Amino acid sequence: MTKEELRIVFMGTPEFAVGTLQALVEGGYNVVAVVTKPDQPSARHGSVMVPPEVKKYALEQGIPVLQPEKMKDPQFVEQLRAYQADLQVVVAFRMLPEVVWAMPRLGTFNVHASLLPQYRGAAPINWAIINGETETGVTTFFLDHEIDTGRIILQEKFPIPDEADLEFVYDGLMHLGAKAALKTIDMLIETDGMVKTIEQAQMTQHVGRLLPAPKIFKDTCRIDWSLSTKQIYDFVRGLSPYPGAWTTIHGKDGGKESVVKLFKVSKHLERPAEGAVGSLLVKDGALFVCTVDGLLQLESLQMAGKKRMAARDFVNGVKNIENQILD
Repeated sequence: MTKEELRIVFMGTPEFAVGTLQALVEGGYNVVAVVTKPDQPSARHGSVMVPPEVKKYALEQGIPVLQPEKMKDPQFVEQLRAYQADLQVVVAFRMLPEVVWAMPRLGTFNVHASLLPQYRGAAPINWAIINGETETGVTTFFLDHEIDTGRIILQEKFPIPDEADLEFVYDGLMHLGAKAALKTIDMLIETDGMVKTIEQAQMTQHVGRLLPAPKIFKDTCRIDWSLSTKQIYDFVRGLSPYPGAWTTIHGKDGGKESVVKLFKVSKHLERPAEGAVGSLLVKDGALFVCTVDGLLQLESLQMAGKKRMAARDFVNGVKNIENQILD
């Protein structure tokens, strides 16, 4: 069977998934349908329904789109079965029931943005950066009953530079994931589905402690100033530019408290003896915050209700910022 004959159903939702879907279409693979989540009301105007990025691209390419509320809905299952897929490819989508993932004769594989079994969960890119990893990657694996635990087909590694933020790694893994998906499909075509795989249980014996990648919430993004300079530095870049690490700033003598997001910081190991942890100081127009073991220079930030700005502009526009406290 050729790639033009192999019937593929693609499942995904965000921009990250579009990278793989686009690679499939432009590579001449036979994508017969796309499954994505229902349109969502916009944050500002609830009456306006916003389609997922995957749906937008699929419709541009003339690919049929299914948007089930529930993956076990009998009507959806029958619609899906009617496409007679040989293979299903999943990228950044919800958990699938067995009636769906077991449907194609070649099975269903997922493209996950980590080197499994590490960083199973919804936010693997964020957590790899937050934890200071110097390397991550993508994994393709067959779906089974548990989340991110199936038999691994292949893995591709991706270095994380010390200065890289979420946007950089996200973009790199999106393209790497697309290449891994095509390579996996070609392997399945060549072997008619009898591709060699590795059980994750075999790998866990050699990786030590498994680190999870749970979903990111607002409270997850609050900066803990008791952490080291390096840990806070990694935390900020692991959440930049979205959703953004945040903290609160207090004016002097019980002044008004405001929320501020930090998008870019740099770390310095010198530590002024008189600076309390979380206190701000200004030096030559640059803005710093004292940590337990050094200084963080704030380079890009955003006050609640304001636009993102350079920290130097913030210093120029705010009086008496010195010694105010972040917590």
